[in-house]
Amino acid sequence: MSRVTIADVARAAEVSTATVSNALNGTGRLTASTRARVRAVAASLGYGGPTASRTLALTVTTYGHRRWDFADVPFFAQAIAAATAAAHKRGYALTALPSAPDDSMWSTLPVAGVLVLDSPGEDPVVRILRARGLPLAFDGHPTEPRPGEVYVDNDHRATTHEVLDHFAAQGSDRVALIAGVADDHYTRTCVAAYREWCAGRGIPPRVLPMAVGDEDGRTYDAVLSGADRPNAIYGLYDPCGRRVLASAARCGLSVPADLLLVCASEDPSYATGTPTAPAVSTVSLDPRRTATTAVTALIDLIEHPQQEPASVTVPARLHIRASSLGERASASRT
Repeated sequence: MSRVTIADVARAAEVSTATVSNALNGTGRLTASTRARVRAVAASLGYGGPTASRTLALTVTTYGHRRWDFADVPFFAQAIAAATAAAHKRGYALTALPSAPDDSMWSTLPVAGVLVLDSPGEDPVVRILRARGLPLAFDGHPTEPRPGEVYVDNDHRATTHEVLDHFAAQGSDRVALIAGVADDHYTRTCVAAYREWCAGRGIPPRVLPMAVGDEDGRTYDAVLSGADRPNAIYGLYDPCGRRVLASAARCGLSVPADLLLVCASEDPSYATGTPTAPAVSTVSLDPRRTATTAVTALIDLIEHPQQEPASVTVPARLHIRASSLGERASASRT
């Protein structure tokens, strides 16, 4: 990857970085001579290339500069596959980038636009991409959307209330929420909706951590063995279901007789259950649909920059299974 930046090209061509971006990506209202001159300067410096106008990038910036294997998570795996298919359908290539690449990659990456998943507050990658003037689409509501950008998201407040109302209908009166430390819109909105729901019912909120690397869920052993343990848990992430089931088993609790459980996941294995664990109720955020919609919107931004983009809300789906169904859970206090 060349270390030449878009700013270097702009200085050499005596134009703005936005003009360089538009010239290389085939966007904007430039004269043919300006576009050709900027491309010639970029080529002479070793920046970009003719394929940039038909190439998109996909990045997951949830944890900023921390490296992690997001492609191994069913949600992101499905999003990447759907985004790639949607790009190919419109004649574009799509590159899924690793987490936490060097900042120079973002300064020189020759692409027409970028799809950003789970962008946190003050996202350093988004800051660089905006400075380059690249078209951006977000899968997940960005903290501060800008004019000319587009996002696709679910109604996380409504979904959180739906899950919690389901617990209440089953008799749960001590509901806990497992949330991570990421400062993304999804986490913040779900936690706020949970606290709002608890306040409306006079229930003390209990937010449990999503500990990185705690594959066996031992973080929750003390919680589930305590006198005032929760009788229902909603986990916001894919591993939550497996971790809670493991912890409950160590603590001698039965799911769903003693503890109701729902987690947000696209993992189909939760639907099957095992001889020792029930099928787990899940919330699907429909990543195939959100990613497809976001890529389509991104390409529309690239090809029709004069049009004002419209953001889209995609419904989430609660799949109720054995783990959150049972006799009144409030009677399970021990």
